Amino acid sequence: KNLNSERQNIMTPPHPEAAGMDAEHAAGRDSAEGRRGGLGDFVSALPPEITSRIFSGLDVESLCHASVTCKRWHRVIDSNERLWRRHCLAVRAVCHREIDCDRGNGYSWKITLLRNYWKSKVKQEWLSGKYSNIPSQFSLPEKSMYPMDADTWGEILEAELER
Repeated sequence: KNLNSERQNIMTPPHPEAAGMDAEHAAGRDSAEGRRGGLGDFVSALPPEITSRIFSGLDVESLCHASVTCKRWHRVIDSNERLWRRHCLAVRAVCHREIDCDRGNGYSWKITLLRNYWKSKVKQEWLSGKYSNIPSQFSLPEKSMYPMDADTWGEILEAELER
């Protein structure tokens, strides 16, 4: 083994659910302590309003990571539409048409965000002119492309023509 892989194994414990354990057993807690929520589980120790306020301070990536921490956190985060709505509205600034269409089709705020998050990042880079002076397709960074419809490419082309 090389040093980097050993370091990775030390710093990144296996996800408890991936190893077939629940979060309480993985942390070495007995079943009575696990039912109380454990020593470090603020989700079960605090009122839902406070928990929601804490989670609302996370960015999208951190919120997704927190959602897979344990089953309890997943349930709390997944069921709180307000957590996802705020981030989705930020993405809407770039993907207005796409967000409105998904919401009109009945998608939840979370699913709408997940469907449009990376698209908004790539679209924003194109619209801001980041790729205006690229000499060829081979000069594009790896994450510069995302499947986009003709209307989106039309927006990008209009922005390029105005530069």
